[in-house]
Formats: sequence, C-alpha cells, structure tokens
Amino acid sequence: MGMNVGSESGGDDDVVSAINTTPLVDVMLVLLIIFLITIPVAAHIVPVKLPVETNKPNETTPINVNLSIDKAGIVYWNQSAIADEKALTARLIEDVSQKVPQPKIQIRGDMDANYESIQWVVRACKRAAIQKVGFIVEPPPRG
Repeated sequence: MGMNVGSESGGDDDVVSAINTTPLVDVMLVLLIIFLITIPVAAHIVPVKLPVETNKPNETTPINVNLSIDKAGIVYWNQSAIADEKALTARLIEDVSQKVPQPKIQIRGDMDANYESIQWVVRACKRAAIQKVGFIVEPPPRG
C-alpha cells in the first residue's frame, strides 16, 4: 500500500502563475444582469411641470430707502449726503423705524469704497432697530 505524493525527481511540480478569471467573469455577468433589470425601474419618474424661472429686478419703491456709499466713503440717503453715523442713526429712528410696516433699507456700496463706511451704515441700521437691510449688487453676466 503506497501513496504517490509526487515524483522522486521533484521537477514535475510547475507553479501556475496565471489568474483564474472565471469567477471574475461570473460575478461581472451577474452584476450586469442585475443592473439591466434595475435601471428601467429607477428610470421611471413622475412627470411634473417645473416652474419657470422668474427673476425680476428689485424695484425701488417709495417705501425703500437707498443708502449709497461712494468711493470716497460719503453716505447718501437717496440723493442727499449724510454727515456722520449719529446723524444717520437719528434719521433712521425718525423716518424708518417708527413706520409700520417698516421700509426696507437698501445699501449700495461702491466696489472701491472703504469697508469702514459700510460698517458704520450697517451699525446705524442695527442701532435704529431696522428689520430689513439688504445690499444691492450687480448680477453676474449670463451665459
């Protein structure tokens, strides 16, 4: 009773260095079939009519107050110049914060204006308890 474990010379054992791709092909085929079955299910969507973009520019109405700041840092209430922060705060308290509904404050700052002048306009609006303060900017070019 004997068992053959290999050749006596030891040269018949060749190492196979090739990758067995059969399991890989089987897995890829199964995944392909699963994707082909599930994609049509995921592609069914509910037909809806989406809203059309309507972006109208902010219209300046009489109740809006435009505060403009030029390159030199001078603040203008609509078209008249304001001396300093205290005068602006007092005028905001008298003319804007007492009204119901409160008018909107729109700040138009020059691109080259010093940030300090814009800061004291925002601070004056905060001290006057203004609820709606916005910045007017130029929209980016389309297309």
